Amino acid sequence: MSLDHSVELVQDALTLAFLISAPPLLAVLVVGFAVSTLQAVTQIQDQTISFVSRLAAGCITLLYFLPWTISRLVEYATTAISG
Repeated sequence: MSLDHSVELVQDALTLAFLISAPPLLAVLVVGFAVSTLQAVTQIQDQTISFVSRLAAGCITLLYFLPWTISRLVEYATTAISG
């Protein structure tokens, strides 16, 4: 394995990590913003509402994107092993 190939594998791994983490992070960001806005409007300052809603959004997004995530990881692993 040459140095160029190693650098390419690391670069692909970082890109894949960003791609896989983007959907749940965006979902949590949108839900968190919406809940914070709703809490500001209604003046309800309960921390569990924000936490549970963001946790649920993240879990649902992870489950929805799980087949895509697994296929991308298998594709990367196949590329890394085949060499």
